[in-house]
Amino acid sequence: MGYRFQHHIRLAPGVRLTTCKLRPGLSVGPPGIRLQLATGQRGEVLPVDLDIAANGEIRYRHPDGRRLPDAEARVLRRQDEATIRAALEAHCQQLNAEVDRLGRLHEQTPPPGSTGYEPRSYPVSPPAPVNLEKPDWRHHLWPGARARLDRENARREASHAQAYRTWEWQKAEFDAREFERQQREELAAWEDPEAMQRTLADRLDELGWPRETRVDFELSDDLRTIALDIDLPGEEALPDRYWSMPAKRLKLSPRKLGVTRQRELYRRHVHGVVLFVLGTVFARLPGIERVLISGYCQAKGPTGDGHQVHYLISAKVTREAWEGIDFDRLARLDPAEALADFSLRREMNRGATFRDITPFELDWRWR
Repeated sequence: MGYRFQHHIRLAPGVRLTTCKLRPGLSVGPPGIRLQLATGQRGEVLPVDLDIAANGEIRYRHPDGRRLPDAEARVLRRQDEATIRAALEAHCQQLNAEVDRLGRLHEQTPPPGSTGYEPRSYPVSPPAPVNLEKPDWRHHLWPGARARLDRENARREASHAQAYRTWEWQKAEFDAREFERQQREELAAWEDPEAMQRTLADRLDELGWPRETRVDFELSDDLRTIALDIDLPGEEALPDRYWSMPAKRLKLSPRKLGVTRQRELYRRHVHGVVLFVLGTVFARLPGIERVLISGYCQAKGPTGDGHQVHYLISAKVTREAWEGIDFDRLARLDPAEALADFSLRREMNRGATFRDITPFELDWRWR
């Protein structure tokens, strides 16, 4: 496929889409979890991966992927039932929260007044103080023992000193990058195209995208208008079920979303992504006054080779119109209705299914 704009940003996935489509020859479940479980009479701790099938059944595996024999799996379930159940219940809540989050992305939209640099502290703590072994009566009686103790303490001090110097260097590099980011976001993001691109990429990456996402864009010569194309997932890529725990079994029970609910989730997701990107542009690039934004998804062509592009939505938004949104009430906002207040191209039938549209063309006369 060809892209409309010259520049692009690739946003790394921060959250995996938990899709569990059941088709002939294909059975894909949600991501599993790893636990440290006590095994055997002496209670040795064993790392175990809980592999979850599409129907919610649990398969117990070693970290290298080998499946535990049925007898060992039964012993684990009997000895560590409470631990496994608690972990699976927490996992259910996380999986369901990720599904709900896909329909509420617009709630993370930054208001236009949240411009400027937001400082970040170095997230790594310095090495803990070294613990030196103190001499006892043996070291006073045997000079050799005292010499070995002194050598061991010296080794510990040298190792701690090296670790602390490494931490200082890494912290200094982090602080230098933070200072560079501060200069870029507070000053250069107004008039430096490269700084604008890096700031946009950094801020968009904070969303935690469900898959690798490509955003193509173009800036006008006066740096007051930006056009963006967003590569959206198809409706089939979004999760189609919630998960729960049965009362008497160590497994997950899938509850498939209805067609209407799944289409509503996709509708809210598409509009939420557009709103979040719009908010990020207006908040983090203070010189931008106008945004042309479009979203498309890709599907295989009829012959199976290559991809066809289907544009779903396209909008023109000015900063003045954007500031009319009530950002204190985002949780109550319907993202589809919010975008309808701007110049918008979008076609949906009564079942909330998107139809192909022709996006707005790049027209710098708009500036």
